[in-house]
Amino acid sequence: MTYVVTDNCIKCKYMDCIEVCPVDCFYEGENMLVIHPDECIDCGVCEPECPADAIKPDTESGLDKWLQVNTEYADKWPNITAKKEPPADAKSFDGEAGKFEKYFSAEPGEGD
Repeated sequence: MTYVVTDNCIKCKYMDCIEVCPVDCFYEGENMLVIHPDECIDCGVCEPECPADAIKPDTESGLDKWLQVNTEYADKWPNITAKKEPPADAKSFDGEAGKFEKYFSAEPGEGD
């Protein structure tokens, strides 16, 4: 099992999860984070820290797409180990449906 970041992170990118991760397995895209499934130790401390409820265990049904997205982009995006400020308009996107299709960016973030 591993944890995955789902579409509610897109354009929210709160980063509270990064501070509690003991193995630094988060990677930063332009408008979302992902978890590297081979680095995640399944401790689960990140899940309750996400204000957008975007982190889920991959054992939940329907998350195959998100495991694939996290796997692919963790290999392409830079590692991030320190919390940054979320986007100023993050709250306006929290809970919006269809964010992957509308807003997902494959571009990398800044990382550390």
